[in-house]
Amino acid sequence: MSDEPQETTSTDDGRLKRRLILGVGGLAFAVLAWFVGAAVLPRWWAQRIGDAVDGRLTVGSLLGLSAGAVFTVLPLVVLWLGWRFRSSRRRALVTLVVAALLAAPNLLTLGIVIGDGSAAHAGERILDVDGPGFRGGTLVGALVGVLLAALFAATARSRRKNKERVAELRRQADELER
Repeated sequence: MSDEPQETTSTDDGRLKRRLILGVGGLAFAVLAWFVGAAVLPRWWAQRIGDAVDGRLTVGSLLGLSAGAVFTVLPLVVLWLGWRFRSSRRRALVTLVVAALLAAPNLLTLGIVIGDGSAAHAGERILDVDGPGFRGGTLVGALVGVLLAALFAATARSRRKNKERVAELRRQADELER
């Protein structure tokens, strides 16, 4: 017998150990980042919004409406396009990461609204005083964004079906001419 199966097994064991170590390390990093983010990001985000709104209800509502719509439409369109043109797991993972990054402003606002930590409560107080209207505007904007993304998907689907129908009719016309 040759020694190759043993070498392949030891190489496979090395890969498995490396993947396991990287997986556990990545998971530990993600958990640590989650706790640090939950302790810092809601307050930081509320301060940025409070600085932009500066206590003006109209500005807060319009900024929330636009942020809610834009940062809902973009991730949904990215996810839709990623699903439509999927080819590998890696591309799917990249699509999910890009969509999550695009949705980050809405996710940060959601973290303030539904969060129960001290940073989320501080963020709520900051938005109450310095960013009035932003949370409600973001909710309305997110709902508008979902409707716009659905309209985009329906229009693209309808256009694709119409192109297929035109191609079929042309094929039928070509057959009749022969």
